[in-house]
Amino acid sequence: MSVDQVIRPDVLAMSTYPVPDASGLLKLDAMENPYGLPEALRTALGQRLADVALNRYPAPRPAALLEKLAHAMDVPAGAKLLLGNGSDEIITMIATATARPGAAIIAPMPGFVMYEMTARFAGIPFVGVPLRADFSLDMPAMLNAIAAHPGAVVYLAYPNNPTGNLFADDEIETLVRAASGGLVVIDEAYQPFAGKTWMPRLPEFPNMVVMRTVSKLGLAGIRLGYLAGSAEWLDQFDKVRPPYNVNVLTQACAEFMLDHLDVLDAQAAELRAERTRLAAAVAALPGVTVFPSAANFLLVRVPDADKTFAGLLARKVLIKNVGKMHVLLANCLRLTVGTPTENATMVEALAASL
Repeated sequence: MSVDQVIRPDVLAMSTYPVPDASGLLKLDAMENPYGLPEALRTALGQRLADVALNRYPAPRPAALLEKLAHAMDVPAGAKLLLGNGSDEIITMIATATARPGAAIIAPMPGFVMYEMTARFAGIPFVGVPLRADFSLDMPAMLNAIAAHPGAVVYLAYPNNPTGNLFADDEIETLVRAASGGLVVIDEAYQPFAGKTWMPRLPEFPNMVVMRTVSKLGLAGIRLGYLAGSAEWLDQFDKVRPPYNVNVLTQACAEFMLDHLDVLDAQAAELRAERTRLAAAVAALPGVTVFPSAANFLLVRVPDADKTFAGLLARKVLIKNVGKMHVLLANCLRLTVGTPTENATMVEALAASL
């Protein structure tokens, strides 16, 4: 048997998720927190991890971690939590559990690429609804898509990636109510930088869940995502969760860091302030448009995205060229907010590359 005879045709036609080599580059392409942990905290964490029993499987539903996470993130009483190996795995669980005849996954476009990718992996039709030119929701089009696909899973990123904006709350509520026969997933990956959340409103909407990750908060390396919602939904998704999906080091690290959230919260506050300064500096460059952002990145439009990206790369600065992801993103770049020194270097390289 050849590969072509065994692998699905649609998989053969796909490309792997692109992760560029950042060796020797200033890495500002993946919305990571640029700050490390203080020395004393690193030492204490190292001691904590040294005590982990690496010879034992992890707890599939670690009660202490779940309780601490629910308390720290203000998960409403009565809601449950489900852990994933990053929110990517949770998105895969949702697709796997909902892949039935007539299923569909709906999301505004441009948006997070994993919504569509996991739909394709699960064999579910993906309905991408284009945003308006200002990146706001096209409400008639979204409502039409929901009406045409009753029982669909609807993803709403809050704020959206790669555009960085928050969709209007009243419009989100309208969509949640319209999708009462399906499920709405509010993706709050960038909540530490948005200052707004739908978490407290979970009890109002039985067809809504809230998904988050600790990656943007400063723990991208441990790969931990979580989903909050009613037991009615989470108990079903738990059935397709791979056994032992969150490893013992991740569990121990997360539990430790939840006792030190003040450090990560302070870093997020620094990044929010730096986002404002960076936006002003980039907007002052000739021919550059900076779009409003509630995340830890900026979407900017330049006269020639390919040329500018190449110029930045030649100056050892790696950002994300999103210009070909969607027609609405023509000549757009995504800049991760870094430290003051990193941002100054990026602005200087950007000015020289335009």
